[in-house]
Amino acid sequence: MHGKDAALQEPMSTSQINLRPINNNVAATQQCESNPKIESTATPIRTANVSEQKYIVAGMVLAFGSDPVARWMYPDSYQYLTYFPHFVQEFGGKAFQHNSAYSVAGYSGAALWFPPGVEPDAEPLIALLEQSVFESEQADVFAVLEQMGNYHPSAPHWYLSMVGVEPAQQGKGYGSALMQQVLMECDRTRTPAYLESSNPANIPFYERHGFEQIGTIQAGASPSLFPMLRHPR
Repeated sequence: MHGKDAALQEPMSTSQINLRPINNNVAATQQCESNPKIESTATPIRTANVSEQKYIVAGMVLAFGSDPVARWMYPDSYQYLTYFPHFVQEFGGKAFQHNSAYSVAGYSGAALWFPPGVEPDAEPLIALLEQSVFESEQADVFAVLEQMGNYHPSAPHWYLSMVGVEPAQQGKGYGSALMQQVLMECDRTRTPAYLESSNPANIPFYERHGFEQIGTIQAGASPSLFPMLRHPR
């Protein structure tokens, strides 16, 4: 959700949920340089395994504390602290299974990427939202999820489900490093990348990495989300 932006531009806001559509057009609930070049970064990035998931989830909870979409879904503090960790696990957990969860040292920043063909499991995610989102907001939440299916690419692509940096560690280039880890692979294999930005302040950051906004998603009282697509360079 669809992020579904933890301070990614240097500096920027605190979280990014990227909402990926799942199961028949249902989504879980995010000036560009000409031909920007992706370069390697000095920030060490490592692959996180399943045993480290709890540390990544904890960092995501801190990173998304002021994200517009996350806090629209979970406006109450107790509700957010109780259920958002489960949302991260259900929505982004498959990245750990496919060795595509990346972290900086100390787990203060992480990106949960899905390789081509990987999607979150719809049923447990929808069940979680039905249990954890206030009933008055559920219609809008699922309307947003339905809209996501209209924008999600049908061709094979890498999907950035969530990326976040803890507030105390923002402004150090971690967000860019976490993006580059996969974008260089996208360019090497000529594969598109896709995300939804849950915060308009983060759009310039993604544009600098070659993403282009392809629409706007909004339903009822929801904040807007911005689907973005990047073609290989």
